[in-house]
Amino acid sequence: MITRFAPSPTGPLHVGHAYSAWIAHDMARAAGGQFLLRIEDIDRQRAKPAWEAQILDDLAWLGITWDTEPVRQSDRMDVYRTALDVLWDKGLLYSCTCTRRDIADAMGAPQEGAPMLGPDGLVYPGTCRPDTGAMPCPPRPTHGHLRLNMARALRANDRMNRRRAEDAGTLQFLEVGALHRGTVVPPPEAFTQRIGDVVLARKDFGTSYHLSVVLDDAAQGVTHVVRGADLFEATPIHVMLQRLLGLSTPIYHHHDLVRDAAGKRLAKRDDARSIASYRQAGWRADDLRAALERRLVAP
Repeated sequence: MITRFAPSPTGPLHVGHAYSAWIAHDMARAAGGQFLLRIEDIDRQRAKPAWEAQILDDLAWLGITWDTEPVRQSDRMDVYRTALDVLWDKGLLYSCTCTRRDIADAMGAPQEGAPMLGPDGLVYPGTCRPDTGAMPCPPRPTHGHLRLNMARALRANDRMNRRRAEDAGTLQFLEVGALHRGTVVPPPEAFTQRIGDVVLARKDFGTSYHLSVVLDDAAQGVTHVVRGADLFEATPIHVMLQRLLGLSTPIYHHHDLVRDAAGKRLAKRDDARSIASYRQAGWRADDLRAALERRLVAP
């Protein structure tokens, strides 16, 4: 078993991070496996060395150790570019110049009905999607966003299944978390209607969370992806990318989220729940773990 924890150095770790890291760490240690650390720093404008240093310090305080040197996404941009080239050459990507406001305005038009929310927010209405028969022309553009043409991706997967009958039904994953236990088989309409044409390269990043996390988990040999339930709906995207790029699909464990008294999940904006705030208040790591298990985490 190989698990990982993959924080972004764009702010302090909060107790939700501690909860997720402990689960992944304890699973690997109980199985005699490996626990890895990855720094997800593709957002170069917000990622700061000081935040990374604090992340490492907080994890050490929590008693969490990792078995190899941390991997940094900023060192793997060539890998992401190569994968984008592969998908572009297969005719599965297209360039998009829409802003978030453009998408919101398009979805807010009276004839569109109620907007559909997906793992990336509003499901893209297809404004920049090329005609059905059009193929992208080389070279791959390096400006704007690149979106995955989800309908074409489904057809590409069908063609692969016809060539290799033993691979039929590969758009599925095994979930071992308590919330969604068992084999999950998303229906085709989930990809086109509830997910849509997701962004795989953002103009300011050169990649995206969805693309980089799939490539990084494969490169690190991660067998069990442990993360919060808020990412469960994004997993079909990752399974699709694994299939298109010839990567194996790990086992997934989506755990429940740590929430405040009002039921809102914790985020980095909740500095009052940061690990540093508990340390400064005199808490011990064992006390914080016990409080998390009882969901009594207010400092």
